[in-house]
Amino acid sequence: MTDVTILVDADACPVKEEIYRVAWRHEVAVKIVANSHLRVPDHPLIERITVSDGFDAADDWIAEAAHGRAVVITADILLADRALKAGASVLAPNGKPFTAASIGPAIATRAIMADLRAGGDQIGGPPPFSKKDRSAFLQALDAALVRLARQG
Repeated sequence: MTDVTILVDADACPVKEEIYRVAWRHEVAVKIVANSHLRVPDHPLIERITVSDGFDAADDWIAEAAHGRAVVITADILLADRALKAGASVLAPNGKPFTAASIGPAIATRAIMADLRAGGDQIGGPPPFSKKDRSAFLQALDAALVRLARQG
């Protein structure tokens, strides 16, 4: 599966270790993209990409690198939209897939929440990351890589 790539929006990604384990099992290349120097395992399948600290520099790099044989890992809804438009499979760190059907409502909800925050409303953030989220992510990433391998 050498042409399959996992692209990780890594700055706040809570599942990097899980990504490495699944990638090694499937022998898939991983590109860890961040605007700061992150420690990554010394392994031929893992590549660290450090981009400038410019606004959305990591997102721009990932969106440009995304393709139909890529799995993008991000919690960023706007990056997920860009990656989907490039043909990539997209997963949130909690294992939830972003799809053509789900991205529109996710963008709309994001806009509504931003408006509420801008208006001074006190709204909570996402729930804490859990073991259940980690498990769901592992299953979703494995399934995405199996699906891409079958498409060959």
